[in-house]
Amino acid sequence: MFNQIKFPSRSDYASICERPALDQGSLDSLITSVFKQVKEQGDQALRVLTATYEKREIKSILYSAAEIEEFASSTEESLKKSIDQAYANIYAFHAAQKLVPTKIEVNPGVVCWQKATGIDKVGIYIPGGTAPLFSTVLMLAIPARIAGCLEIVLCTPAIHPAIFYAAKLCGVTKMAKVGGSQAIAALSLGTESIPAVYKIFGPGNQYVTAAKMYANRLGTAIDMPAGPSEVAVYADSTAEPAFIASDLLSQAEHGADSQVILVSTSEKIISDTMVEMTTQLEQLPRKELAEKALSNSKFVLVEKESDAIELLNEYAAEHLILACDKAENFSEHIRNAGSIFLGHYTPESAGDYASGTNHTLPTNGFARSYSGVNLDSFTKKITLQAISKEGLTQLGNTIITMAEAESLQAHANAVKVRLI
Repeated sequence: MFNQIKFPSRSDYASICERPALDQGSLDSLITSVFKQVKEQGDQALRVLTATYEKREIKSILYSAAEIEEFASSTEESLKKSIDQAYANIYAFHAAQKLVPTKIEVNPGVVCWQKATGIDKVGIYIPGGTAPLFSTVLMLAIPARIAGCLEIVLCTPAIHPAIFYAAKLCGVTKMAKVGGSQAIAALSLGTESIPAVYKIFGPGNQYVTAAKMYANRLGTAIDMPAGPSEVAVYADSTAEPAFIASDLLSQAEHGADSQVILVSTSEKIISDTMVEMTTQLEQLPRKELAEKALSNSKFVLVEKESDAIELLNEYAAEHLILACDKAENFSEHIRNAGSIFLGHYTPESAGDYASGTNHTLPTNGFARSYSGVNLDSFTKKITLQAISKEGLTQLGNTIITMAEAESLQAHANAVKVRLI
């Protein structure tokens, strides 16, 4: 069950960093068909596809305000309090990311600045699957609300009171009863009930992922390319094996295609962690899923800290836990990761739920080039400039010279006519 690798060479890193394969190519014909049906038949296609793939019958596509209120009010009080606290932390962290416009006078009389505006219409997808991810409603709808998005459309096949409570709390404007690739098609193309949005956010299975990529090709923006969830842990001799085991298993229980990796300079830490994982695994309700995920996982013994840094930057984990001494100093060397968890008392599950950071993060190595979801994900930056006549007089010759050198005479004339 445990794939152990000792003292890998640099040439071994590529194979260590391989993720479980995603066969998106074979899904293309199916996804193309779903989008075609939704484009041609709208709401009726959503009803048919839901009956076909999910064995559910839906008449009205959207939840009414009364239905949302009824479901939300049945959330247990203790869970409401937990969601409220998580909401406050997530809101505070994301509100602090607001752009403060700063006007820069680059030359006398030439002033430039930028402002942020919310994306008018965004879609949020919350999967049904085996876990009701109401926490993802918070992670996506809160920054959408702070950004000032005018329409926040949530699609989910899941029926769990906490999803409705979180949606109501966060100001979701529409909730649809649709899931799977057909929900992504509806958000991208629009139907009689579901408005087409400009950007789609949220996790999902291989069908949802393939549908998001297809929607992106049609011109709808998406949060990021995504694959199965993953965690990497770096542990030195100060780490606690029971803690590491719990962190690795917390990610493994997401699904059979998840991946966990432990990198350590201590062989004893690795062996003790494997013993702990075997013990803790027996207590998990989702044991079978976790066991399958562990078949994709790796336990890597490295000679020194610098080797660990090099490997971890190559891997570019969605979640990276630094269970080591002077973890913050170590983190200064990490260039590629979705989110970093520092020290022995910072479990990845804190970020998943309530510490305040966002849990929608790049997977499958995309942390090399993508950020996780943040306030900027829901905004557009618009540049502004204002030039006085005196400013244009000073800058004009530079513009004219450059425009004429590019053989763009009308560009040059736009300045010359103002300086006559």
